Amino acid sequence: MEAHYGLWSVIPALVVVAVALRTRKTFEALLVGSLVGMVMLHKFNGLSALADGLRILLTDDTIAWIILVSGLFGSLIRLLVFTGGTKAFAETLQQYIRGRKSALLLTWLLGLIIFIDDYLNALTVGNAMKRVTDSFKVPREMLAYVVDSTAAPICVIIPISTWAIYISGLFESVGFAETGQGVTAYLSVVPFISYAWIAVLLVPFVAAGIIPPLGAMKRAEQRVKDGGPLSPPGSEKMMMHIEIEADKPIILDFLLPIAVLVFATIWFDVDALKGVVYALAFTIVYLTFIRRQVSLAKAMEEASNGFKAMFNVITIVVMSFVLKEVNDGLGLTQFVIESVSPILSRAWLPALAFITLSAVTFATGSFWGVYAITLPIIIPLAQSMDAHIWLSVGAVISAGAFGSHACFYGDSTVLSSSATGCNNMAHAVTQFPYALIAGTLAFISYVIMGHFL
Repeated sequence: MEAHYGLWSVIPALVVVAVALRTRKTFEALLVGSLVGMVMLHKFNGLSALADGLRILLTDDTIAWIILVSGLFGSLIRLLVFTGGTKAFAETLQQYIRGRKSALLLTWLLGLIIFIDDYLNALTVGNAMKRVTDSFKVPREMLAYVVDSTAAPICVIIPISTWAIYISGLFESVGFAETGQGVTAYLSVVPFISYAWIAVLLVPFVAAGIIPPLGAMKRAEQRVKDGGPLSPPGSEKMMMHIEIEADKPIILDFLLPIAVLVFATIWFDVDALKGVVYALAFTIVYLTFIRRQVSLAKAMEEASNGFKAMFNVITIVVMSFVLKEVNDGLGLTQFVIESVSPILSRAWLPALAFITLSAVTFATGSFWGVYAITLPIIIPLAQSMDAHIWLSVGAVISAGAFGSHACFYGDSTVLSSSATGCNNMAHAVTQFPYALIAGTLAFISYVIMGHFL
């Protein structure tokens, strides 16, 4: 086990949460927390270390992938809105939707259908449904919750998503599954990913009002009911302000690019970057040369504006990776695992793995990173204790899904905020009670199954 800073390793994460709750600003909180961590690691060279960390991160393949995917999605979305495709799609849906409940349930259903990748899911569904839910006076916070609840949670229970393929690869790399059998092993884990199942199935109850608005969400509903804006204060940076210029848009202006996006993503081994590149190229050709809705020069200009509009989203995601590097340097994950290991038992392993790793993923914003660190530990530990192996692994995967869903600077949370035009902290705070309900029920399920399976 690697060295860690003991209890001191939790300080940057606590600083981030405290600053975020105080200022209601995500980037600033991440910056302060990361700087505190860098000072702990490098003393008076903390600021220089922060600059060096940013430089190194910007040359990382994963960060480059995230920047390109997020920016190009911004380009695609702006073109679809600018040429009226999104409006045509919304107006078509409005002919068949009779109220806010059905609008939210349709949003949930679209999230289930676009399960390939949490980025693709959040950005596509959020932008597609804004106009529909706006017409029924749905607060953007509620829309963001529904969109986010079918991002990471649905991706971890579908075995051909980016999340499942990544975890299947980890299974093979740690010897949990034979080469080429990672997906087969993943199928055995899917029934035990309790958090994801509960979080996804909770949405219809919230949408239908069976589970009422809670806490900050209740205040958001009251704001709109009193005639206030649909978006919470501070949402301006998360929105794209676009004037529609095209004449007579049709629903195919939206459906064809989205179909190309989904098909190309699947075709290229579930690679969202290649999917959005092909979708963007198709959209420009389709709108300029086939539909003649816009000139090529204007299409390229709007695509560029769309990429730039994602700048705030990209900075938050990149800074969350800086915090991850800080937490890794301080050994936060190792500290938590070492602290919990003495109280582990066969029956309690799944429940304790879920709750402790949920705390780690929430604090670090590192979901796939936590999988890479903890699966090589949890799998042999469960085998040595004769614990239910599929249940124990399912608890680890659930913890990552919970962290992605609840963490206010997690990438899918930030992208759901961007796609729905909702202040990121407002989305995180209004969503948290529902994530906590799902997390509590998941914990209880692991306690019960751990004692009886």
